[in-house]
Amino acid sequence: MMLRRTTEAAGDTGAVHRSLWLRQALADEADKWDASPLAGQVKADVCIVGGGFVGLWTAYWLKQWDPACDVVILEQDICGGGASGRNGGFLLAWWPKFPTLERTLGSDAVDVCRQSVAAIDEIHAFSQRNGIDIDFVRGGWLWTARTPSQLGAWEDTVRAAERHVPGTFVRLSPQEVAERTGSSRHVAGVLEPSAATIHPGRLVRGLRRVCLAQGIRIHERTHVRRFRRDATPVRVTTDGGGVSADTLVLATNAWAAGIRELHRRLVVVSSDIVATAPIPERLSEMGWTGGECITDSQLMVNYYRTSADGRIVFGKGGWGIALGGWIPPSFDRSVRRARGVTADLHHAYPQVRDVAIEYDWCGPIDRSGDGLPLLGELGGRLNILYGVGWSGNGLGPSLLGGKLLAGKILRRDSDSAPLPLWKRRAATLPPDPIRYVGAHVVREAVRRKERAERDGRRPNPVHSALAKLVPAGLEDH
Repeated sequence: MMLRRTTEAAGDTGAVHRSLWLRQALADEADKWDASPLAGQVKADVCIVGGGFVGLWTAYWLKQWDPACDVVILEQDICGGGASGRNGGFLLAWWPKFPTLERTLGSDAVDVCRQSVAAIDEIHAFSQRNGIDIDFVRGGWLWTARTPSQLGAWEDTVRAAERHVPGTFVRLSPQEVAERTGSSRHVAGVLEPSAATIHPGRLVRGLRRVCLAQGIRIHERTHVRRFRRDATPVRVTTDGGGVSADTLVLATNAWAAGIRELHRRLVVVSSDIVATAPIPERLSEMGWTGGECITDSQLMVNYYRTSADGRIVFGKGGWGIALGGWIPPSFDRSVRRARGVTADLHHAYPQVRDVAIEYDWCGPIDRSGDGLPLLGELGGRLNILYGVGWSGNGLGPSLLGGKLLAGKILRRDSDSAPLPLWKRRAATLPPDPIRYVGAHVVREAVRRKERAERDGRRPNPVHSALAKLVPAGLEDH
C-alpha cells in the first residue's frame, strides 16, 4: 500500500490528524469567524455540548424559530472535528433501516422515512441558499453483494418497504450493478435513488458560519470537564470557565458513551477511510460516473464513493472498538487498519492497485443496539437533553434530530421532525469491561467469517454464530 503523509491544512493549528474533507474545507475558509475558546463565566438560554451536525442543526433551528434565544456551543476540537467531518459523505435516508423502524415505531415508520428523504432535499437547498458548495450529487445508493454469501442480504428490507411505498428500491440486473459500480466484482444489488453524496467538511464548516452569523456563540477548543445534574440552571464547567444555562443539550456522539446514563446504550467502533489520488480518466474508463454511493453487505461494512476531484473514497466500519467513552488516538489514524481498508479496496477494484493512496483517516461511530438514534431527556431531567447513537448514518438524519431537539426546548413540535423517535425504548448493552472483551471476540469472529467468504471458503460455524451478535449498523440484513 502506498500511503503518502500530508501536512495539516492551512488555518488549522491543531495537531489532530485531519480527514481529506476537513483539510479541503479549512483551506477554503477565507473568513475567520471568531470561535475562540471559552474564557470566564457566561450565561445562556441553551448550552449545547458538541459542535458537529447535531449540535449545529439544533442551534440553527433554535435561532430560526426563536431569534431571541441565546445559544452557546462548546466544542472540544473544531466544529466538524468529530464524526461530522470524518465520514464518507453519504447523504442517506432511513429506508435501509425500515424493518427496524417498523418494529420500533409501527405505522409511523413510513412517515419517518419520508422525513429522512425530505432532509436530503432540505440540506441541498440550505447549502445553495447560503452559498456553501457541498459537491451535491444525487446518484443514489447501491446496496451490493460482492460474494455469494451476500446475495439477497437486502430482500427483507426491500419487501418491507415495497409493501408501503412501491418503488422505494430499484432492482438491477447483475450487469447493471457491475456497470454502475465500475467493477465486475459486484455480482448483484439494488438501488435506493433518493441518496446523494456530498462534501461533509464544507457542509459542517458552512453550517458553522451560518450559525455564527445568526448570533450563536461558538467556542471551539473548549473541553467540558463536568456538568451539574442537580442544578437549575444547569452549570457546565470547562477548562477555562463555565456556562450557566436553562437547558443543556448533549450532542457529543461517540463521546456520550462516557456519560453514565448513556454508557450501556452505546458501543463505540471505528470507521476507517482511505482516499486515492485523483483518477477521473480511470473512473470514466471504468464506467463509475453516476455519482453512486455504494456499500457491500458485510457486517463490517465497506462503503465507497467517488469525489468531485475524481478520487475513490473507500471506508470500512467496525474495525476498532473503544472502551467506554475513552476514544484512543488510533481512532484519529491507524496506518495498520488503513492497510486493511486498502486491501478491501483492491478486492473491490483490482484495476486500481497501481493508484496511490493519498489520504487515510478514521473516526468513532456511536452505535446504538438497533442502529437508530437515541433522543430524550437525561435521567428524566427536562432541562438536560441528548441526541446520540447515529450509528454511521447521521449526515442526513442529524438535521431531523436538530429539529426534534430544538422543538422540545421551545415546546413546539415540527411536522418535519421525527417525533416518534423521542424517548423511544432501546435495548441496553452489557457494561464494560464485559462489553469490551465480548466485542473483540465477536469482531474477530466476524473478520474470520467474512474473510473466508471473500476467499470462497466455508466459514467456521462458531464464527458464523458469534457474528449474529453484532449490533445493527446502517443496513438491516
